[in-house]
Amino acid sequence: MLWQTLRGSQLEGFKFKRQVPLDGYILDFVCFGCKLIIEVDGGQHSGNGEDEARDRHFADEGFETLRFWNHEVERNLDGVCSHILHRLRARVHPK
Repeated sequence: MLWQTLRGSQLEGFKFKRQVPLDGYILDFVCFGCKLIIEVDGGQHSGNGEDEARDRHFADEGFETLRFWNHEVERNLDGVCSHILHRLRARVHPK
């Protein structure tokens, strides 16, 4: 569902790639122009220390990671996209 909104630069022209291998990880979605990673997680990721280490690794490289639960995307796609767009804009025009 989320990919249908992100693909083809549909979200205000921001370009995303899907299922991108980087530094030994597979990123669900990434906008390299804004260095923003989007992860959509199921319950197996709850409190996952590996995810925390991965997020730190990419933060050290200048990326921001946003994580959403599967049910958030399914039930509130507009809200999820609004949050993503807010963070994209903030990374393009930092205050």
